[in-house]
Amino acid sequence: MVDGKAGRGMPRSKEILNLAISIGEVMLESGGEIYRVQETVSRVLESYGIEDYHVFVITNGIFATVHEQREDAGSMVRYVPIGEVDLQRVAAVNQLSREISAGECTVEEAYGRLRQCKEGARPSKWVLILSGGIGCAGFGYLMGGRPYDSFFSFFLGMLLEVFLLVTAHYKASKFIVNILGSALVTAGSLALYAAGTGVLFDRVIIGGIMPLLPGVSMTMAIRDLFGGDYLSGSIRLIDALLTGMCIAIGVGAAIKVFQMLGGGVLPL
Repeated sequence: MVDGKAGRGMPRSKEILNLAISIGEVMLESGGEIYRVQETVSRVLESYGIEDYHVFVITNGIFATVHEQREDAGSMVRYVPIGEVDLQRVAAVNQLSREISAGECTVEEAYGRLRQCKEGARPSKWVLILSGGIGCAGFGYLMGGRPYDSFFSFFLGMLLEVFLLVTAHYKASKFIVNILGSALVTAGSLALYAAGTGVLFDRVIIGGIMPLLPGVSMTMAIRDLFGGDYLSGSIRLIDALLTGMCIAIGVGAAIKVFQMLGGGVLPL
């Protein structure tokens, strides 16, 4: 039964289940931790009076059932592709789940708030491009580059961000994007080196490919493995390793082509 603070009236169990899984889906595809997604889905169900439930979450899927022994039993499976981290969206959904737990949202209001979280304002493309350039310049400097090298990493980072935005629009394969993106940055760095600019091309490459590196995925994979969630940890770990392999292929292929075109042996 729904207590006084859970909401007005008794919504259907399947509506509540769909709401809970939808909230978990947004969290999961935005980079939320597995245990936090599972806890959030469970709390939403409990807040609306459902006590007989089972929830199972992995990196790219949510499975849940409610009221297995009753006529209004419900079961849902939701596939969630691995997406980019969006901490702003995770924070918004976390706030919604807190309000649901505090009894401040009916099911209908929660659905409306969830739509707002999904359609929330995102940074403009120019902000993303500029941020990508600043990030690459900063990492290039931290990895041993000079301010002069960071200057070129800044522009290559913006070029990479433009490439990522274009490929995201056409929903290109993640593997192809990582290979071509790393090759693009490497080719740009080697072109600057061949033009006699005197850049430390390796530092420029390292700074330029930073937006592609799967640092968050690797960290979350280790965290899941240490937490005993071996399936989710393995999925994230494989994704991170494959991403790293694609980046290495792109960088290596660009260097090899440069050498075949007469660039000679590159100094280390």
